[in-house]
Amino acid sequence: MFFYMEFAMLPIYLLTFAATIQAHVQLLPGSCNFESSTCGYTSDADFTSWNLQKDGRFVTVEAAVNDDQDHELDAGGQPQRETSGVLLSPALEQSEWSCLRLVYQIIGSGSLEVLLRTEGNSFDRPLWRSQAPSDSWVISSMDLHNNTEPYRLVIEGKPGRTAGSSVAIFEIHISPGYCLECDFEESHLCGYSNQWNPNVNWYVGGGGAQLPHNNVANEQTYNVTGHLMYVDSNYAKTFKEVAKLVSPMTTVAMSGCLSFQYQRSEEGGNLFSVYTRDRLGQYQELWRAEAESQGDWRGTLGEWIPVQVDLKAPYSVQVVFEVSFNSQRGGRVAVDDISFSPEFCSKDTEPTFDPSIANCDFESGLCHYTQNQGIGTWWRVSVKPNIFRNGDHTTGAGSFLLAHSRLGPRSGYVSHLISPTLPGNTKFCLRFYFSMRGFNQTERALAVYLQQQHSSSQDKIWTQGERSRGIWILTDVTFQTSQPAKLVFVSTCRSFWDCGSVALDDISVSLGDCELTAGLLLSSPLPGHCDFEEGLCGYTQDKHSDEADWEWRRGPTPTSYTGPRGDHTAGRGYYLHMEASPLLSGQSARLLSRPLRGSRGPQCLSFYYHMYGSGTGQLSVHLAKDLEHVLLWQRSGEQSIAWLRATVEYQSDSQHQIVFTATRGSSVRSDIAIDDIILEGGPCPEMEIKATVGTSNEIE
Repeated sequence: MFFYMEFAMLPIYLLTFAATIQAHVQLLPGSCNFESSTCGYTSDADFTSWNLQKDGRFVTVEAAVNDDQDHELDAGGQPQRETSGVLLSPALEQSEWSCLRLVYQIIGSGSLEVLLRTEGNSFDRPLWRSQAPSDSWVISSMDLHNNTEPYRLVIEGKPGRTAGSSVAIFEIHISPGYCLECDFEESHLCGYSNQWNPNVNWYVGGGGAQLPHNNVANEQTYNVTGHLMYVDSNYAKTFKEVAKLVSPMTTVAMSGCLSFQYQRSEEGGNLFSVYTRDRLGQYQELWRAEAESQGDWRGTLGEWIPVQVDLKAPYSVQVVFEVSFNSQRGGRVAVDDISFSPEFCSKDTEPTFDPSIANCDFESGLCHYTQNQGIGTWWRVSVKPNIFRNGDHTTGAGSFLLAHSRLGPRSGYVSHLISPTLPGNTKFCLRFYFSMRGFNQTERALAVYLQQQHSSSQDKIWTQGERSRGIWILTDVTFQTSQPAKLVFVSTCRSFWDCGSVALDDISVSLGDCELTAGLLLSSPLPGHCDFEEGLCGYTQDKHSDEADWEWRRGPTPTSYTGPRGDHTAGRGYYLHMEASPLLSGQSARLLSRPLRGSRGPQCLSFYYHMYGSGTGQLSVHLAKDLEHVLLWQRSGEQSIAWLRATVEYQSDSQHQIVFTATRGSSVRSDIAIDDIILEGGPCPEMEIKATVGTSNEIE
């Protein structure tokens, strides 16, 4: 039975009543209320132990109180003490979709993360993460995909360094179906919450119990004893009083049919609508009740009305049931039996659009992009790794698009690159990398337009207003169009003397606002994954076997003619580098990954490295396990002025670490940098492009 002190601002008397509701939903293996045991959950011996409280009811992990903890660097490069407790579920076998609800509390400071672990895989898949402290128990919901193989839940609690900080879990509740679904028969109300309004709110009704204003009709599912959610206008005081019933936030992409039952009266007028709300608070209407009366609610409701509406949620959203009243005679609305199906309500519904049709890294041509012939050209260019000019962004040795420069047939022309058609009534996020040299008026160098279908007019959605300093810069643009449209990348050259060159690479399009889709992995990174934008991601400095540290930096390195001018991730972000100036020749810096579990199959390590400078030394990657170091990859000497990608496939059936070692060369021009490390299970998709120093370009 669930009961907790806080439930997203629902009225206290609602909670008291809800705690008496009998549960009708079957609990699946992996559920636990910690009343007398941990239900097969165990603490990972390699981490701080979770402790079951003496009186039961919850488990907790608390901040360290001694100084014998391991140290790692924070974002500022300073050592910090960290306590981490890992709670492992028993092996679970659930072939159908299910919903995990977690009742937890973070006291003081800290974080709580839930991951999914499958056998034979070195990396756990993140499901959910929070670092928001709370004064009482709170609930979070997360969908669990149907799984064809056994898995374990991994719950990692990290109390903060402040005294008294702790992370506690009150209950783990796993039930069949989707987290959006609810019949309101359980005390947790499936994670649905009332967005508090002083005058109008959603309440639990039905069940034969009497609450204030509870003269509602029998509930849909369990008739006399069942429960529903309802709102009425008795205490409405101002024009357009609004009550909102909000679902838990989805944690996976979902598309299908949302169904529910409702009853509604319109004695004095009310508006009943259903919306989605994303993490930015942006609403999109899914459905609105018809204006005409659906029956008079005078002590009893009329017939339950079924509703089915298509839901397309490529990113996290909440479903909001909203009722607005214009007076105290606005009547009432009741909702029950919310369900979800992965099949759309109608066979005629357009499938969810796949925006990857507009993605292109130009490694194998122009993908689905086209050009207008005869008025300027984007040239597909390949620059071999060399010390004079940046290569492409994708690998450092691949292809990208280049306009103008000395390649142009004449001055005074415009180059157009046209995307495939994107559907209307959809919000998109466009991301791409650009690099410019030599433009006097940068606003003409590159712009992006939206050209609607069957229209000659173009709407500008982005233009470049600053110099890129010859490095690859990431930009993103959120846009929406009511009609099908194409993206057009335009570069204008007015005269030979005003023009330089402009390059494009790695164009991608995704559904939704860029703020919603940016850094999905960053919010809950996998072990070993790191772009260094928020710190070291669990990587640590070797304090015993080296003479220096990797430095966390953005922008160019201090010594001229060596090191990168910007990071690989975004051009303006952070990377790690070994500064050669204070070191002697042969001294090194070592960076260690977290301990990684062994696996039966191959693993793929990829990363970007930068080795530019006449005195560059050596960069190597080792696999460390059982006091042995196995060399996986190595480069020596100057490689390129560009960031180059390395991919390494390896296998280890026991716990191990990945070690990056940078060794200073013969002079201060020996800076070495790394960025964008990715560790993934399975074989590498392609072999590494060899970084042979050269000076020639290849142009199509």
